Amino acid sequence: MNRQCSRSGCRGRAVATLTYVYADSTAVLGPLALQVTPGCYDLCATHSASMSAPVGWEVIRLAEPDAVPPGPDEDDLLALANAVREIGFGDPLSAARQPNPDSVVELGRRGHLRVIADAARGGIH
Repeated sequence: MNRQCSRSGCRGRAVATLTYVYADSTAVLGPLALQVTPGCYDLCATHSASMSAPVGWEVIRLAEPDAVPPGPDEDDLLALANAVREIGFGDPLSAARQPNPDSVVELGRRGHLRVIADAARGGIH
């Protein structure tokens, strides 16, 4: 998404989208929309920081433009790994349940994904 600021005369790169909700007298400034939408205004960092609304209107800022969204922390990654293991093995993987590489049979491959069967357990995993 490489769009220009909607303010006339500005050639800055848009980083936020401004939407007016006339029924609620509210201006909403959020991250840059995925598509250009009629009635919405794409703003550069300078114009989004200095944006003001008509008197009596409420301004809602959903996220700071150019702010880097927080990445997953270690707890999130561990929870995801444990959930995948639980689904794949029926319960959390323990050291005793490590699959034996000699008993794993590859049934198919597409790109970097593989379908394997564990001959010792008699099933597909």
